[in-house]
Amino acid sequence: MNLDKVVCYCMNVTSGMIKNAIDNGANTLEEVQSATGAGTVCGSCLDNVQRLVEQFVAERADK
Repeated sequence: MNLDKVVCYCMNVTSGMIKNAIDNGANTLEEVQSATGAGTVCGSCLDNVQRLVEQFVAERADK
């Protein structure tokens, strides 16, 4: 996965920034939104942000 890929263009949030929020304790979409701002403007990226949150939380749980 390209962690430099922009997921939320409104807030210029990358996949890596979402992973970093998860690694620092965020567990939900809302917590990631609070930490990064992703999905808080137009909302068109919410499905992708939610998928990444689920993926990164699952990866963290597997460690």
